[in-house]
Amino acid sequence: MEHLNELLSNQAIFFNFMKEKYRVFNNSNIFFRDIQYAIKSYFEKKNKPVKYSEAEKIAKDFIQKMENEGQLKKMSNNAWKVNFSFGKGVIQSDEANVTQN
Repeated sequence: MEHLNELLSNQAIFFNFMKEKYRVFNNSNIFFRDIQYAIKSYFEKKNKPVKYSEAEKIAKDFIQKMENEGQLKKMSNNAWKVNFSFGKGVIQSDEANVTQN
């Protein structure tokens, strides 16, 4: 429960951490295993490692809370649509047009 509360309290930090490895942005699809592995990695970086099965339970609870709040929209049993943005002024590489000289 402590890990879940930390994720819920630090959603922006967690999703910015997750964005480093996964393509996460408003209206993108996000998959259960991606969230699970991001949770496992997130807590390892914080020196609070969780086991695979524990990360799976945390992911289920975390997704359920976000789904209830309308931040994730269920698309299938293992996929959700991201229904929030990362805030104004935050340019996401997947949404920005980058030109090279």
